[in-house]
Amino acid sequence: MAQRRFSHAIAEGDGISVIASVEDADSARTAESEGAEALVVRGDPAAIRAAAALPILWRAPYDLERASASADAVMLVFDAFDEEDGKLEELHQQALERGLDCAVEVRDEEELEQALERVDPEIFLLSPAEREDDETALDVVLDLLAAVPAGKLAIADLSLTTPDEVEELERAGCDGVIVRGQVAALVGEPPAEV
Repeated sequence: MAQRRFSHAIAEGDGISVIASVEDADSARTAESEGAEALVVRGDPAAIRAAAALPILWRAPYDLERASASADAVMLVFDAFDEEDGKLEELHQQALERGLDCAVEVRDEEELEQALERVDPEIFLLSPAEREDDETALDVVLDLLAAVPAGKLAIADLSLTTPDEVEELERAGCDGVIVRGQVAALVGEPPAEV
């Protein structure tokens, strides 16, 4: 089923891709109508798949068989894997073999470097979970973005996103941003009909 539609959706085009975090079929339909280019789902992706045609990143436990039936990509949290057991490498390889894109969530530059060494992911999900008191979530993501090698896709995961933050991420070269709530306010003008 999956054919790496997620990475294509966020890589194509000139600007930053808005990726809507959705909980149910109604929010998926709304996000699609407001201009989202992909969806992030924590619950069952099958219900979302039936409601929207957008690519789905499944942000849930690692059931790759279920993911490949309803999602286009899965997320692996780098911090959840022990370096010694090889589980990250195994799941990453299995996801790719099933035709799924695989986004690896990193929280600091050390995790990013180790993820590159261990699985060399095509997609990084940049999380500001590990930040100092004097840093904003956007600052952390921008610092991580600067460490992402050319040719890799980077998605910002900010809990609250403003139009100004989206513009700043776009100027810095971020490929996508996960949005919770209203998508329309963060999406640029719709393309002119020809």
